[in-house]
Order: sequence, then structure tokens, then C-alpha cells
Amino acid sequence: MRIFGPVPSRRLGKSLGINNVRPKTCSYSCVYCQLGITEKMQIEREEFYAVEDLQNELKETLANLDKRKEKLDYITFVADGEPTLDKNLGKSLKMIKELTGIKTAVISNASLIAREEVREELKNADWVSLKCDAFSEEIWHKVDRPQGKLNLSKIQEGMKKFSKEFEGEFLTETMLVKGINDKRDELEKIANFIAELNTDSSYVAIPTRPPAKQGIEGPSPEKINMAVQIFKEKGIKTEYLIGYEGNEFSSTGDLRKDLLNITSVHPLKEEAVEELIKKCSSDWEEVEKLINEEKIVRTKFKDENYYVRK
Repeated sequence: MRIFGPVPSRRLGKSLGINNVRPKTCSYSCVYCQLGITEKMQIEREEFYAVEDLQNELKETLANLDKRKEKLDYITFVADGEPTLDKNLGKSLKMIKELTGIKTAVISNASLIAREEVREELKNADWVSLKCDAFSEEIWHKVDRPQGKLNLSKIQEGMKKFSKEFEGEFLTETMLVKGINDKRDELEKIANFIAELNTDSSYVAIPTRPPAKQGIEGPSPEKINMAVQIFKEKGIKTEYLIGYEGNEFSSTGDLRKDLLNITSVHPLKEEAVEELIKKCSSDWEEVEKLINEEKIVRTKFKDENYYVRK
């Protein structure tokens, strides 16, 4: 179990992150994933940690934040894999609500939403985002690269059911990838499907950090705008998710710990690392040590240096 942040979120304000699965354990291996290629593809749910351990770690983290007078908008399950693979997700969401009263969020790829128990557990969250990168089977396989036993039509039916049952804030996110899912025909199909869902908002996003597959990038501004207009024409409240969220990452004062925890789910721009170094009264030597130990990797994306957990 790893709690990290708080981190600045373009959707959730100041968010404390919970990474609730083993590193790179996912049901998808998306071409644009900022955390690299999935190492363990699975769709079987399991217990990755004890809820009591999360509770103890959360109490300690919140006590430290309280001392620093830092306020949170959300506690968010955002893993370096798929958070609904965690069998304890529902219990953890209930525990957080009882312990803190802080709103909870789950960012999911929707791959397991066809399962009734997953939908029931997600109902304990205040805010849920589900991925919708494609409507067509062929394009789904190209962009999300799902585990072989997953069925897109069942996932879509599960999303419809969840959108009717869920009483919290429900959103979808569509990641646009140049040359794969950015053509008008596919965007029309995606928009028609999302229009059937009871969404509060839908995000149109592009890759803003180094992707898993080389050469992957977002479409032209014209195509991004076309996608948003298509969504809006279908009556969908639509927002862009294409900007950088800033460098206001919270720090524990331990640079090594902060870098390892944050970069496991959130690649950092060099300027964000510089801000963390200042907050920890440290220096670049500690960063170089982590690189030499092969704990983190320096990589380039759009002429910017990023630091990612290896």
C-alpha cells in the first residue's frame, strides 16, 4: 500500500492518492499509459493489502497533513494499475468515509464494471471516472490493448447499468491518440454511447506525459476541438483535459520517499522535482542516486525531462 501526495489534480483539486494494487498490475496495457507497459495483465480480483494497514497509514498521513495545515479536496484511488482489481476497494471506501468524512474518488479504466460486485463497491465513492477510449472493438484493441478475456460490449452494458445506479458524481474520460481513435466516425460512435450514460461531465484528454509506446501523441488542436464539438452536439457536458496541472506537490520532507511514491503513479516534470528538492531542503545528488540505483528513470517527452518510477 502506498499513499502519496497530496498532488494537484486537474479534476479533483488537492488530492491524496492511494495506490492500491501491485506495481503495473492491470487489465489493460494502454499505448499512452504514463507508467509504461503493463507487467502483469490480469482480470482476477484479489486482496493486495489489509484494510487495517491502510487505515493506520492514512491516520498517520492525515495527522502529518493536519500539522502542516494542509487541506484535502479528495482521497483518490488512482493506482499504477487498475484499482478495481483490489477486492478490498469497497471496504476501504467505507472505512475512509467513516474515518475522515473526506470525499473519495476512483479513477478506473472500466474494464471490470460488468461485474455486479464491482459496481456495488464503487457506489461507496463520491466521484467515479470511467474510461471510454473507443466504441469499436478494433480500435479498443489498438488503443487500450485489453486482457484477452475482456468483452467490450459487456463493459459498455456495465457502464450503462452503473450510470443509472450511481448516486455520486459520474464522469467519463476519453484519451485521444493521433491516428487511432481521432477520426470523426469513431468519435461519433463514442459520443453516441456516452450520451446514453447519465454523466455529470465527460473529459476529452490527450497524453501529457511520456507514453508506454514510442511515437504515441495527441491529435492536432483541430481534431481535439472536433471531438469536443461532436460530444457537445450530443448534449454531453464536455471539458478539455489537456493542460499541465502544475507543480504544487505536497512533501513529507523526505525527498527519496516523495519521489518514489509520487513517480510510481505520476511522472514528474523536472521543474516539479526541483520544487520538491526545495521543500525537502535537499539537492540533485539524491535524485541522481535514485537514477543510479535504477529506482527512477529520466526520460524525455516533447522536449521536457520527466522522472518516472522504474
